[in-house]
Amino acid sequence: MTALDFLLTVAALPFLAASSYLAALAVLARRQLPPAAVEARLRFDIVVPAHNEEAEIAQTVASLLAIEYPRSHYRVLVVADNCSDATAERAAAAGARVLVRKDTERRGKGYALAYAFDRSRADKLADVVVVVDADTLVSPNLLSAFAARFSAGASVVQADYGVRNPHASWRTRLMTIALAAFHGVRSVARERLGLSCGLRGNGMGFTTTVLEQHPPQAFSIVEDLEYGIHLGYAGVRVEYVHEARVLGHMAVSEGASRTQRRRWERGRQALVRAHVPALLRQAVQRRSALLLDLALDLIVPPIGQLALFSGLGLLAAIAALPFGAIVSPIIWGIALAGILLHVLAGWHSSGVGPRGLVDLLWAPVYILWKLTLRFGDRGKTPQEWVRTKREVHS
Repeated sequence: MTALDFLLTVAALPFLAASSYLAALAVLARRQLPPAAVEARLRFDIVVPAHNEEAEIAQTVASLLAIEYPRSHYRVLVVADNCSDATAERAAAAGARVLVRKDTERRGKGYALAYAFDRSRADKLADVVVVVDADTLVSPNLLSAFAARFSAGASVVQADYGVRNPHASWRTRLMTIALAAFHGVRSVARERLGLSCGLRGNGMGFTTTVLEQHPPQAFSIVEDLEYGIHLGYAGVRVEYVHEARVLGHMAVSEGASRTQRRRWERGRQALVRAHVPALLRQAVQRRSALLLDLALDLIVPPIGQLALFSGLGLLAAIAALPFGAIVSPIIWGIALAGILLHVLAGWHSSGVGPRGLVDLLWAPVYILWKLTLRFGDRGKTPQEWVRTKREVHS
């Protein structure tokens, strides 16, 4: 092995490790049979945090009120948080109970959820609290599927989180594939392995016992991921409910997408800095596969970036063939193949069809665009809840 081949091989090893992790999850992602349906005994509070969502909130409330579960066994609570529009009025007209919150100092979804959780706990009517975003449509079986999991022993659950407008543009189709890989493929594999699928912010369910024993103390822009990590520290597993779905609206235009993705990327970077060392340390000390997986989930870069750099690495290794590179092209090629396997698993799960494969040709453009968000304004983590501009549905 030449020195150049050695250096290229060493550079490929982190990408090979990440690729192997993703490929293993793709191979293991086979759905298990859900638990049998149970009698509708559990009572639910469905909390909808909303900030200036007057255009979407009525449809969301209507979707929740159409759930196939005894209407006497659940409430829909909309938190109109620091709104300057008609969110509260439209939510009430649609049939929800509205909690109006005004607090200009403590702003954000995490604070809105804490406010609603406190109200639910004070009312003592619900056994389970479910969180659904204000731009979301839900499958009719949401509560019955959750009830079956809770009756089987779950304490925290996460529904399958997909895209409501997959065919609005090539951008939303790529997001559909990405979410199918990230929320679907990985979560199915983790559920099969008995790990925690983590929280995705939309379609989450918590027993009131968990909320009392482990009250949410996460108020960042990625409060869902943060709370899921805190539950992991406490040994609480988030179970994945693949048979129930929540469909959120994804931004179509570049400007709206930029705002949305920038918040997600920076929030996730902050979690990496804050939690990866502690997760790895405790995973070793407690011999916890659950904590190790939560750490790996944060460590592994977005799949688009992995694919881009793995592709560049393979090109560099191929260019080095005349200079004696033998091992490095193989290692880089295996890394890229593992990533491709994961992407194809996401595409197959997404349901976007052949058009989605064509749209994957846009992936390099999308990846470069995301890199500008990831590395631009490094160190800045947005804390305020800013509503992403969306197109209005008819």
